[in-house]
Amino acid sequence: MQNRRFEQEAPEFKERLVYINRVAKVVKGGRNFRFSALMVVGNENGRVGVGMGKAAEIPEAVRKGIEAAKRHMIDVPIVGTTIPHQVEGRFGKGHVRMLPAEEGTGVIAGGPARAVLEMAGVKDIRTKSYGSNNPSNCVKATMDGLMQLRTAEQVARLRGKSVSEILD
Repeated sequence: MQNRRFEQEAPEFKERLVYINRVAKVVKGGRNFRFSALMVVGNENGRVGVGMGKAAEIPEAVRKGIEAAKRHMIDVPIVGTTIPHQVEGRFGKGHVRMLPAEEGTGVIAGGPARAVLEMAGVKDIRTKSYGSNNPSNCVKATMDGLMQLRTAEQVARLRGKSVSEILD
């Protein structure tokens, strides 16, 4: 009988590195350099998470970022290949507007927002980023917008009505 702990299981989530930043702390002997890595993790089927990891070496920062992202996963409602409705996400001075798109449009988004949307499994969407172009703020604003999404079924259940009453 084999020990299950050492068996390599298929990775459930895909990982994407969005941004690496070198940060410095000035101390008596000079500067201490460390790295921060902004990671996005998702299963491309409605689950996505974002995490930041900091460490002295880049691979360790990436590993920490992946762990943080897996701890902060959210479910994204997807209707067909796009999002259910228009939404705006904000974080700090970062502001991302997301619009549902026809099938075949593709992901029209800037770098940081594109990473989050592709890992979430959205295939067709139009986005516009306003304000801060800081990758961290842009990613967090995108996540804020995705958290606000509701399907017609969820809204109907909350209001105690049928889906046809909501859509009319």
